[in-house]
Amino acid sequence: MSEIASAPKQSASSGSPMNVVIAKRSDSRFVEGRRAFFKYCDLGVTEATGGKMRAELTSASQGLSQPTGWHYHLCEVQFVYMLSGWVDLEFEGRGMIRVEAGDSIMIPGGLRHQEVKTSESFEMLEVSLPAKMGTETCEPPTV
Repeated sequence: MSEIASAPKQSASSGSPMNVVIAKRSDSRFVEGRRAFFKYCDLGVTEATGGKMRAELTSASQGLSQPTGWHYHLCEVQFVYMLSGWVDLEFEGRGMIRVEAGDSIMIPGGLRHQEVKTSESFEMLEVSLPAKMGTETCEPPTV
């Protein structure tokens, strides 16, 4: 799906080499992700940034049938922009939030949450820093 330019440029902030990457929908590259019931399309950002950032399109054609269970991510930050459909998320200390097409949410690493329900189909852009984002299951927060 992605085309990476051959001449790396130094990042202004870190001095690390990075490449321009162009991701074409016609060349989609689906990868294994955190959840078997979602589809993940790699946009080539992980390779282009040397693992500093990940960008994927996450989608589903059948809605989420049950909550994912409480978990948190091992990362600095996770950013989600809903392109179509919606997802209901439950957060520690915040309760339930619906993120709909055109909405975005930034989730700090380590914040306990769970996906509760989705529209029948959806597509979202998901970005994380760094690219490698672990997921740890955890107990639900106490009320």
